[in-house]
Amino acid sequence: MDESERVSEIISVLDKRYSTDLIPTLDYKTPWQLLVATILSAQCTDERVNLVTPALFKAYPDVYSMASADIRKVEIMINSVGFWRQKAKNIVASAIRIVDTYKGEVPGSMEDLLTLPGVGRKTASVILGHIYKIPSIVVDTHVKRVSYRLGLTKSKDPEKVESDLKECLPKDRWIDWNSWIIRFGREICRSAKPDCGICPLSPFCPGKM
Repeated sequence: MDESERVSEIISVLDKRYSTDLIPTLDYKTPWQLLVATILSAQCTDERVNLVTPALFKAYPDVYSMASADIRKVEIMINSVGFWRQKAKNIVASAIRIVDTYKGEVPGSMEDLLTLPGVGRKTASVILGHIYKIPSIVVDTHVKRVSYRLGLTKSKDPEKVESDLKECLPKDRWIDWNSWIIRFGREICRSAKPDCGICPLSPFCPGKM
């Protein structure tokens, strides 16, 4: 089969396995809360973030309360996640910018999101895809690893991986791909011990074909 057929088969397998109903594994109720949780999730597990955010969101339920927060108190509340000092600083600074520049609304463009402290393309893509339903590719460690193993990119640079995936995947599947591959990478195509013996994508994987 040619490359477009192979990609279609991969999408079909993942669609049947996971459907299109997946939501982020981070707990949130508002766009601002998802932004905060995603910032916290950098180099930290979603499970750990979900243990921290309930108390944080109770103390600071919206962007306005966070904009006036004492950074030291935020640090204490999130000090079980990695790089908590910098993340506390970025979260409060982002809240201030959103209040001052965007009238309290999390912006809905890549350009604007990237002006927020602590927000890179990965975090911005999460917001665009899950809040604004704008097709976007989120290149986290799982998406980068699995996409590389599947031969959909020859790069390990996140921006180049994003570009390559946008070239080979249908645009209406970009958001699905994010959710599918993050889950698939945790369950089967793990970093250290991929479970190739039960992998439903083996027939379409260059390493197994």
